[in-house]
Amino acid sequence: MGQTGQFQKDVEKYGNIEYMRCTPENGFFPDLSKVARTDIIFFCSPNNPTGAAATREQLTRLVKFAKDNGSIIVYDSAYAMYMSDDNPRSIFEIPGAKEVAIETSSFSKYAGFTGVRLGWTVVPKQLLFSDGFPVAKDFNRIVCTCFNGASNIAQAGGLACLSPEGLEAMQEVIGFYKENTKIIVETFNSLGFKVYGGKNAPYVWVHFPGRNSWDVFSEILEKTHIVTTPGSGFGPGGEGFIRVSAFGHRENVLEACRRFKQLYN
Repeated sequence: MGQTGQFQKDVEKYGNIEYMRCTPENGFFPDLSKVARTDIIFFCSPNNPTGAAATREQLTRLVKFAKDNGSIIVYDSAYAMYMSDDNPRSIFEIPGAKEVAIETSSFSKYAGFTGVRLGWTVVPKQLLFSDGFPVAKDFNRIVCTCFNGASNIAQAGGLACLSPEGLEAMQEVIGFYKENTKIIVETFNSLGFKVYGGKNAPYVWVHFPGRNSWDVFSEILEKTHIVTTPGSGFGPGGEGFIRVSAFGHRENVLEACRRFKQLYN
């Protein structure tokens, strides 16, 4: 829609996007006192790529910030089932969130549906534009115009996932990937790296202070033949980090960790 403005290569930012910097220094939650008002606030928790999960108190602040500014939160909860502590799994656990938030999620990370692209969005009836018109009506019009709906076979798969057997199977899959994550975290900790994430999401956020993310990515790729993701690919706040994913077969994860140890020991 042209709302992002032009990409500014020198700072690697789009001109009209307000970047909410989330780093170890601020506990991976933005300093809202320094964030300008925007129409839309996109927030992902548990987060991709950092693996951080926002607390109840932090999300309460975010909802208040949106209300005060007349903004709509688009809350991405695609990794909610990975949450292993008391942090909210949904923005709608926060009082008043239904008046300011849309929540979107997916079967991709729960049931390996990444290629099937089956997800859902919750648009509360209480969410209104400033003139009182329901956001849900607008959202429905846009979706019905642009999209004919997920295929029957994808929907049947989604329904199977939501059966008692399906929910149990998804928990098993998530448990398997969380074990992979633990192996990766322990590997980088043993090598002396500062590691974040890995508890509430299947991603490990590894810090390489003073180094360029793409240089680290290239070094790992060329010397170990392992594909990681350079942190700066997610925005300027990710510079100096790489993301390591736990999605994979156990033998491949163990082999990758062996190669990491060989490279950085």
